[in-house]
Amino acid sequence: MDNKLQRSKAPLAPCYYSDSRIEGPPGAPHTFPGWAEPGRRSSSPRLIRAPTDTMATNNEAPLGSTENPIKFKDQDFETLQAECLKSGVLFSDPTFPAEQKSIGTPEDPDPKKAIQWKRPKEISKNAVFVEDTTATTDICQGQLGNCWLLAALSCLTAHPSLFMKVVPPNQSLSDRYAGIFHFKFWQYGEWVEVVVDDRLPVREGRLLFSYSRTRNEFWSALVEKAYAKLIGSYGSLKGGNISEGMEDFTGGIARSLEISSRTPRVLWRSLAAALSRGSLLSCFIQAKSASDIGKVTGEGLIKGHAYAITDADKLTKPSDEILLLRLRNPWGFIEYCGPWSDKGKEWENVDPTEKERIEVKCVEDGEFWISAEDFSNLFDVVELCSVNPDSYDEESTPASWAITEHEGCWLPGSSAGGSRKYNKTFWKNPQYTLVLKEKDENEDEDDDDDVGDDGEDGDDEMEDPTVTPDPKKRAEKQKQKVKRCTVLVELLQKNRRQRDKLNFLHIAFHIYKVPSENTCLDRSFFMKNRPACRSGKYKGQRGVWRKMRLDPGTYVIVVSTYRPNIPGEFFVRTFSKIGNTLETQDFACTSSFSQVMTAPVSSKDQERVEMTFDKQAGLDDRLNVKDIMKLFNSVLEKDYHLPLETCRELIFGEDTKGRCALSREQAGTLLASVRNLQSIFSQFDEDSSGSMSRFELSSALQAVGFQCDNKVVELLSERFTSGELDMPFHGFLSCVTRLRKLFALYESETSQEVKDRGINSWLLQFLTV
Repeated sequence: MDNKLQRSKAPLAPCYYSDSRIEGPPGAPHTFPGWAEPGRRSSSPRLIRAPTDTMATNNEAPLGSTENPIKFKDQDFETLQAECLKSGVLFSDPTFPAEQKSIGTPEDPDPKKAIQWKRPKEISKNAVFVEDTTATTDICQGQLGNCWLLAALSCLTAHPSLFMKVVPPNQSLSDRYAGIFHFKFWQYGEWVEVVVDDRLPVREGRLLFSYSRTRNEFWSALVEKAYAKLIGSYGSLKGGNISEGMEDFTGGIARSLEISSRTPRVLWRSLAAALSRGSLLSCFIQAKSASDIGKVTGEGLIKGHAYAITDADKLTKPSDEILLLRLRNPWGFIEYCGPWSDKGKEWENVDPTEKERIEVKCVEDGEFWISAEDFSNLFDVVELCSVNPDSYDEESTPASWAITEHEGCWLPGSSAGGSRKYNKTFWKNPQYTLVLKEKDENEDEDDDDDVGDDGEDGDDEMEDPTVTPDPKKRAEKQKQKVKRCTVLVELLQKNRRQRDKLNFLHIAFHIYKVPSENTCLDRSFFMKNRPACRSGKYKGQRGVWRKMRLDPGTYVIVVSTYRPNIPGEFFVRTFSKIGNTLETQDFACTSSFSQVMTAPVSSKDQERVEMTFDKQAGLDDRLNVKDIMKLFNSVLEKDYHLPLETCRELIFGEDTKGRCALSREQAGTLLASVRNLQSIFSQFDEDSSGSMSRFELSSALQAVGFQCDNKVVELLSERFTSGELDMPFHGFLSCVTRLRKLFALYESETSQEVKDRGINSWLLQFLTV
């Protein structure tokens, strides 16, 4: 029988593990070179090819690649291991100490539940790093709600090439043992190497968190510890979505698929194709309430619990074709009990050789088969993760993908503009220019990309041409696809795990078509134009993504949170075929301040200056900073009064030969300038409170003659508002004074190296001083 697809095991989603271990299916367990303990058998694994990094030595590989990862906490594994071996002292990690703060949860007051930290050989005399093989059943969940992480790790064991990126070989609890281990994780475009000691938390003689069924194997517990160190603590791992673990173990793209969006046959075909291409897959039944989580249905399935999808197969009968999926409950027990389950009567009519080929086991091991029809009726969501966007397309031809990545942040009052609902500030969100020049070489028949739309109708979920059988609609969509560019955009928010809780923002991105490159869109553009496409509804999860086909041209991607003034960091990346690019909207800052601000002092103000100088000036006919403050505040409205420090900055912004005092002429000219700045500032002071929204800073600077890009404006906003959402008039004056001085210094600079770096680099360097 030749209808068996190529097998490729895949992963899970939010779930739980127990200490029940099942025997992995043939092909799933792997022994990797370099992991076997001395005296133990080591065989070459079956390699599942995935997109690989360019093989190079550490000196040649770019920093952040798998061959040359970032050293977390500046700890170098080889150096530390060598020092420990030379001294004969086992490694104790000072950056992640064996203390309660590394656990990250409140200490249990019961003395019997006190936590001890022990090394593997102190827990089990037969302790090994890897015992014979690595398999999905090696990992059992302890007393920590991090099933999402362990489920992803469990699935990774079925993919040797991916697994070895996370768990480097040649690690052992005997050979060159120094109590130190290292692991690698993908973190927002870079691979990071994390070093840990092997002291593990133990309660009442048993590992508190992840453990192996045999109790002698410790690789999974050490991976968990390394990831906890990377995030902050064990407690920080509580709760999450398996897509996080999938991406951090592979650097791939994770997404969710609503099972109801496809017919059972089409869904099975898509999942089988994804499995054959090495994707990690899981599924779950959505719990409608918190009380539903963990409840067992009449079919033996658990709500709010993730299952691994490990295989797809089919049985051909004289009158029918049965499409099957193999699932695994990470607990290792409690199985599906419906049709085609381990004890299902349907197997009675299947040839024994077929049952052997498909590996049917009537044991309570957490693994079972289910028909595609029942799967579609009982489950709600499938989660997928692939290191290549083509793995999501059922029949697409693998292509070369160019990856472009950028990091950024949402700053309150500056670049955290919120959703389109907040039209006054939406345009302030970070913007990236996407230039699509190269059209796809081939048009795929059955992939599930979105064709660019107006951003309103049907943009909250993936379009799927297989959902509707209408041939006219399908033909129309195929026409739309012609001569378009395929691009995948993913937006991830960073560092949202705080101690023992999640704090994800609701995020999304919008894509607008623009007439040309280097266009920084202002409010008027967004008031008049609708997006060509967007990620969908704002979602409170780590990442959102969308794969689409767009016409060649220039686009701007706007990334945002749902509400404005919410701080956060983000990472955005695009996968595009051929040679398309994603760039930040940077431009060279310019100044025409002197032309804009030239205005003679009024006769009334000049009279005030003369009177003050006649009464207060010294023998050199100059006013000190305190007298200047009194003079300026006597002509300004109360809400616009200036503090002493601002007046000092204004004075040193003039050519005073290093003295903190002004001449009559300088005082009059500066007062006229301050008056002019107040007039401009008041245009942006909507409530006449003496302050303006930080969102208006770039517009106000433009009004006085400064054109600054987003990075410079963000830094100015942070520097001169002290973290407040509004900028007072004196802060604006300080900001303008600093810019004037820095532009003047740059113009007088003679170093060619400085000129080559440009004005933007100059401003960013000295604005923080």
